[in-house]
Amino acid sequence: MKSAVIIGTVAVAALTAVIGTGALTSVVQNEQAAQARQVRLASCNATLGPASTGPAGSGAGDAGRLTDEQRGTVALIISIGKQRNLSPRAWQVAIQAGMTESGLRSLNYGDRDSLGIFQMRPSMGWGSPAEVTDPTYAVNKFYDVLLDVPNWESQRPGESAQDVERSAFPDRYHRWEAMAAHLIGDLGQVVNATGCGQGVGNLLPAPTPAAGDAIRWALGQQGKPYQWGALTTHQNSFDCSSLMLQAYRSSGITLPRTSREQYRAGALLPVEQAQPGDLLFWAYDESDPRTIHHVAMYLGDGKIVEAQQDGVPVHIRPVRWTEGELMNQAVRPGV
Repeated sequence: MKSAVIIGTVAVAALTAVIGTGALTSVVQNEQAAQARQVRLASCNATLGPASTGPAGSGAGDAGRLTDEQRGTVALIISIGKQRNLSPRAWQVAIQAGMTESGLRSLNYGDRDSLGIFQMRPSMGWGSPAEVTDPTYAVNKFYDVLLDVPNWESQRPGESAQDVERSAFPDRYHRWEAMAAHLIGDLGQVVNATGCGQGVGNLLPAPTPAAGDAIRWALGQQGKPYQWGALTTHQNSFDCSSLMLQAYRSSGITLPRTSREQYRAGALLPVEQAQPGDLLFWAYDESDPRTIHHVAMYLGDGKIVEAQQDGVPVHIRPVRWTEGELMNQAVRPGV
């Protein structure tokens, strides 16, 4: 690990001592309003999972239950992240890690010798007890280690948090994904930090602007042949998921390659509520997403566009919500 880069230690500590945590949050918010347009935003990548800075249903409830101390920690994470010119994705990783490890509090106790916001262990080289319980040091140290994680910006925030923390329970960091994304928009005052537009997590959002572009692109491929495992770098032929991937790629949203992965690349909604651009899925066991074998794009008016099977070119066909193997959840990509 490289040494921590301590930024703004004296200034932040002095502010905290003089005006308290709640007022510090307000100061940071005012500074962030002026800096918001300078923040480096990410491109939408639906493989990272649903993340949103939108309204109720996207983590606002969890964020609303935070104490002044917790919100002050979030404000510090964001402030240091901005000073270091790190993207909102880095802030999100740190918020999720801090909430999971300590509830965003600088604790003077923990498992074995774990201490502070991120439960760093002095015995493992994270710093002295005094250092790891200093919030500014801890946040900077977390960012230092995160930046050494290969491809940390191209994976789910909770996965990057696990790469830093190396917990025995790696999946637990995903719990706070929506809340962290909401706080980036709220305390960080960054609109559309995810690059995917505003939404409401797994609740039903409005259709994304990208859906219309994706539909037009998919319809433009009608008549082209089906080819299992078709390359995603050309448009001579398609299989079901490559057609969806390229259609949404044309509108600025990155989908994973296979239909099973695409099922987890957006907001879930009841299939009967699907709107144009949403993805529909078919599975051998309709209750088990691991058995998904086909994906198509809903066009509205009871019709889909799909690359179905060998010998059948890309085409439009009617769909019934009761047809065999159709999953009961549709997916809205990039939300």
